[in-house]
Amino acid sequence: MVRAVFTAFTRLGLTSFGGPSAHIGYFHRAFVSGRGWLSEARFAEGLGLAQFLPGPASSQLGLFIGLSRGGVPGALAAFAGFTLPSALIMGLAGGLALHLPERGPLAGALAGLILVALAIVAQAVAGMARSLCPDTQRRILALLALIALVLFPQTAVQMAVIAGAALTGALLSQATTTGGATEPAPPQSLVLGLGLGAFGLLLALLPLARPYLAAGALVFGGGHVVLPLLHESLGAAVGDATFFAGYGLAQAMPGPLFTFATYLGAAQAGLWGAVVATLAIFAPGFALLTLALPLWARLRRFARLRGAVAGVNAAVVGLLGAAWVSQLAPHGVESLPAGAISILLLLLVFLTKLPPVALVALGAGLGAVLL
Repeated sequence: MVRAVFTAFTRLGLTSFGGPSAHIGYFHRAFVSGRGWLSEARFAEGLGLAQFLPGPASSQLGLFIGLSRGGVPGALAAFAGFTLPSALIMGLAGGLALHLPERGPLAGALAGLILVALAIVAQAVAGMARSLCPDTQRRILALLALIALVLFPQTAVQMAVIAGAALTGALLSQATTTGGATEPAPPQSLVLGLGLGAFGLLLALLPLARPYLAAGALVFGGGHVVLPLLHESLGAAVGDATFFAGYGLAQAMPGPLFTFATYLGAAQAGLWGAVVATLAIFAPGFALLTLALPLWARLRRFARLRGAVAGVNAAVVGLLGAAWVSQLAPHGVESLPAGAISILLLLLVFLTKLPPVALVALGAGLGAVLL
């Protein structure tokens, strides 16, 4: 059983391009429509929990599926299979980033990857704004968050904005309850053990990987939100060119976008840094999911809590928009050719269905020739 879980998720880890929203579709096709490992109701429960909590939503859903199918060993197999392919590539790229030239075609290709990230994050902001800010109240929250974080882009301000949005969302929601879960959760003792193990890992990694732990614990709304959280802490340490080039490269990877942390860890401290960063950025979301799972049927019933999550989701639209305005754009568009490439990539992202891999290849190629 565990081998079957690992094989299925490894296949997805090698082929699931497109980010968290696409991953959910891949998971549904593979495990509900295809193998029949979960019912529609059970899949919906896992998806709701993954969307409700901070952390990498698609990886948390994968953990839930592995846990439902094969218990704790199945959960670990699902995480390893889905994460390792992109983590290995990103770790290798991060290690090589330490030895890259400052000029020449390779440096131009990396500059092109920054422009790819500029286009893809713009698309992510637009898509998230449509889905997470459907009413005037949440649009105002997103706009206020954007203004605050453009003016004051510090981590403390980011945390204050997220907390304020959660409180506002809770206050604006109606205090009603809804029905609970439709199917029983996996054995609570095993789930609790996995959660406590992840929490112990958090404590062990805290002195070594505080920026990654903070990012993993605060991310709502998809992997793109790690960009501003990690740049505040690590942009200066690895250099902006290396940081944003890695983020652009991450768009071409299958599997979770959170393996961008693997790249940064490798760029900082080689193999050990890659391992620590990878474990640290995933551990908070996994600890929250496994510890919340036994309580999920009760938690999801409260409108105030759902309102708080809706408020946070609106704020992260502003958070990501502020990162685009104050971080990505200034470091990406530094010359007339770079501006022309960025406009072309933006048009392709919004007007065509060109896959991320093709965008990365085009951006890197144009950068190598023109920058």
